[in-house]
Amino acid sequence: MQLEFETVDVFTDRRFGGNPLAVVLNAQGLTAGQMQAIAAEFNLAETTFVLPPQDQSHTAEVRIFTPRAEMPFAGHPNIGTAYVLAKRGSTHGRPIADPLVFEEKAGLVCIDLNRNGAALVGARLKAPQPLTRGEEIAPDIVAAACSIGAGDIETAHHAPCVASCGLPMVFSELKTRSSLAAAQPRSDVFSQHIKGDRATGILLYVRDGSGGIDIQARMFAPLYGVPEDPATGSANVALVGLLASLRPQAELRLDLRIAQGVDMGRPSLLEATAEKAGGRLTGLWIGGRCVPVMRGTVEV
Repeated sequence: MQLEFETVDVFTDRRFGGNPLAVVLNAQGLTAGQMQAIAAEFNLAETTFVLPPQDQSHTAEVRIFTPRAEMPFAGHPNIGTAYVLAKRGSTHGRPIADPLVFEEKAGLVCIDLNRNGAALVGARLKAPQPLTRGEEIAPDIVAAACSIGAGDIETAHHAPCVASCGLPMVFSELKTRSSLAAAQPRSDVFSQHIKGDRATGILLYVRDGSGGIDIQARMFAPLYGVPEDPATGSANVALVGLLASLRPQAELRLDLRIAQGVDMGRPSLLEATAEKAGGRLTGLWIGGRCVPVMRGTVEV
């Protein structure tokens, strides 16, 4: 069987930046094991597989794999897959309509296309699940997992904690940009304390405020075959929700420009939005630009 694929760099406006994604376009007939093997062969943070939708009112069923595991939801795979399908104009014999709706393990993901005039430049998704905040994680565990000191962790706004909009992640604010740059994941500590059934990985962040950037972030998920991710939409859409939930205003729109991947040489820009009404979160979005890179076939 011959499968078509395209790769795209997500959350960037230039090739070889952002987060690369492989999109396998005609994945019907593949087993989960075959999808996992193909994702391991690409060895990118994620690979998506596009299938006909179970409900014909939706755009497609999309399955997402890291090199080691299937994911219920992820940000850059949705943004990149929507961009690739919209550029092609159709999927499985059906035209693409805006907004796109993907069927995923975490639920339905609604994605709007971003255009500059007539040119398609990217996409924006709405989180498929409301923000949930789970357990707190001891600062010394986060510090050990990321090779930094417990004193580098900022707890004035919130303790390190698990939060999710479809994919649980540990969130920890740091005090300085230099401590963020120094962080390195330790798989042995993740294996002992941050296992996959607890959280997918750890997102570290620091407040910035320079050069039009609000947040600098890094994300580590070594147990999923992703030592560091250049851009993590699923984590950052939860982050903007977490930060909005901590603010006292009952009515709020919070827009954040988040830089990620800078320290690994793949600078990414994610644009995140949270809205509150009546003291509760009513919507969370993440979006950015995309650039096509490669296309070809996979022999199965």
